[in-house]
Amino acid sequence: MTQHHKAGALRAVAASLLLVATAATAAQADSVASYPTKPVRFIVPFVAGAGTDTTGRVVAAKLSELWGQQVVVDNRAGATGAIGVDLTAKAPPDGYTICLISGSQTVNSAVNDKLPYDLSKDLKGITQMTTLPYAVYVNSAVPATSIREMIAYAKNNPGKLTFASSGTGGLQHLAGELFAHSAGVKLLHVPFKGAGAGILAILGGEVQAGFSTLLGVKPHASSGRLRILAITAAKRTPSAPEIPTVAETVPGYEVDQWYGLVISAKAAPALVSKINAAVVTALKSPDVIARLGADGSTPVGSSVDQFTNHVRNEILKWRKLAKDANLALQ
Repeated sequence: MTQHHKAGALRAVAASLLLVATAATAAQADSVASYPTKPVRFIVPFVAGAGTDTTGRVVAAKLSELWGQQVVVDNRAGATGAIGVDLTAKAPPDGYTICLISGSQTVNSAVNDKLPYDLSKDLKGITQMTTLPYAVYVNSAVPATSIREMIAYAKNNPGKLTFASSGTGGLQHLAGELFAHSAGVKLLHVPFKGAGAGILAILGGEVQAGFSTLLGVKPHASSGRLRILAITAAKRTPSAPEIPTVAETVPGYEVDQWYGLVISAKAAPALVSKINAAVVTALKSPDVIARLGADGSTPVGSSVDQFTNHVRNEILKWRKLAKDANLALQ
């Protein structure tokens, strides 16, 4: 074959490849434009009935209305949410599998090097859906009515003030460890299988303090059996403005049990943007705002980039705490 013929053959191959690429791009654009054309799987990596499940079902129902396609909640609990997140990371990146994550997943990613996925590399953030502070509370027998008094009590009784969590290495556990590290006190961690079990232990006097959602604690505070000292948000919440923040006594302290949505990292940016727009619209609906507010959550609806940066910063925050406080979490 002459040099001229070889050049012609190469041009023909290049032209064919360009046609294939153009056709593929056009097909992808069409699939994004028509999305969704079938039911969407909405993975909630926690048990049915949990706060994550409630939030997921509220948003899924509104997306079903907006899209005219069924958005089916699929509870895949286990391994602190890792099972459901891993399923999402390995799912086809076509937008028909999305997954709810919480602040606990960033803690898990920061302290567990045996996860089958990398949250920052194998998953792509869609949006932060909500923000939800914890309440710092104590058994009524604890002689503390404020964070300042709780710190003083802990300093006078080093290692004797116990706090409950929903499990070692979870967000409630790290919330307590961050408090102890930031306030310069020593607390004794007592893990339980779930937030509810921890609250019951504090009610029974087995443990003295805890970090949990206002929704779970408020009924017992109203009866006088528990005492809420503060919330872990950076600022006071409009739903309970009378409750101070920990940061008012311990500057810089903040813990947020936020919920967000992720998808396979291989999903097309245009598809992720389209899902983001729908979820943000859903979060602005008055009925969604009211329903989430009843559970103590405030809708957020961040951009893809904002949520990506938020997840990255949360992982760095908890990784730094684990290192600085020399925490043994595995």
